[in-house]
Amino acid sequence: MDEFADILAPSAVFAELGVPNKKVLFQQLAAAAGELTGIDPRLIVSRLAERERLGSTGFGGGIAIPHGKIEGIGHVVGAFARLATPIDFQSIDDMPVDIVFLLLSPPDAGVEHLKALSRVSRRLRDSAFVAKLRGAGSRDALYALFVEADARDAA
Repeated sequence: MDEFADILAPSAVFAELGVPNKKVLFQQLAAAAGELTGIDPRLIVSRLAERERLGSTGFGGGIAIPHGKIEGIGHVVGAFARLATPIDFQSIDDMPVDIVFLLLSPPDAGVEHLKALSRVSRRLRDSAFVAKLRGAGSRDALYALFVEADARDAA
């Protein structure tokens, strides 16, 4: 994955998504990813739940990167949500999560999956960038932040 625009469609970005818990969050993000990929959202939710059973993808600071490998998907696909109210995610620091970046990859996308995960993780460890995400007013503003980050990285 070279750019966020390669994996993140504007329609898969959510500002102020209201969900009561991780299960409903996964259902909402899976519905968006299903629209983009044609993959049954129930399969996506199942894969995400399987991955979470291995350990929470909430890595601290209110941020989570749930991810999974899905048969039938052609390339890495992402979805982003800023939650209206933080939810419990069993994160390593026990902080509730309000910033979520979902990544789905083909089963054989080892390097591509790791590169995407690394890029998202690196960006979401940037406290100034995360502060901008938390302050952005709309879906378009959130999407623009990711695309502008790509432009800055390329410069």
